[in-house]
Amino acid sequence: MTETWNPTATGVLRLPSGRLVRGRGLRRALPADSSIPTYGVYLLGQRPPEVPWETRWLRWPDFRLPADRAEAHAVLTDAWHRSLTERVEFACGGGRGRTGTALACLAILDGVPPGEAVDYVRARYDRHAVETPWQRRYVRRFGAPSGAVGESGSARPDA
Repeated sequence: MTETWNPTATGVLRLPSGRLVRGRGLRRALPADSSIPTYGVYLLGQRPPEVPWETRWLRWPDFRLPADRAEAHAVLTDAWHRSLTERVEFACGGGRGRTGTALACLAILDGVPPGEAVDYVRARYDRHAVETPWQRRYVRRFGAPSGAVGESGSARPDA
């Protein structure tokens, strides 16, 4: 079993269950007050740089939504499971929009109601997390019944 994050380290978010995950911006150096991740999920439009830990790239252009929403749901769910025993990190360029959106989705997986997840992450991670109206809408719909997202992963036009 791997040791999880120090709860007082920079960028660490405590979920209601007690699980710890870290968010950060890749344009900044690794926080000096923290361990390195054992698993990183990188939310970028282009392939992330190589790092010495296990990673998953989720294609997610800046200020947008994941390119494949079904894949995003699977990656976020897997990362949530891994966060019980591993140091899981989520990162995008600035660490706010895409990272905050992913963290809000993890909060939903951890039991936070979809309508409260953005506020939860803004209060405990970064007050500017989840930057765009469509990112907020994505979070609210993340916890919706499976009928709200089509097989291709795109939202229904009437949803």
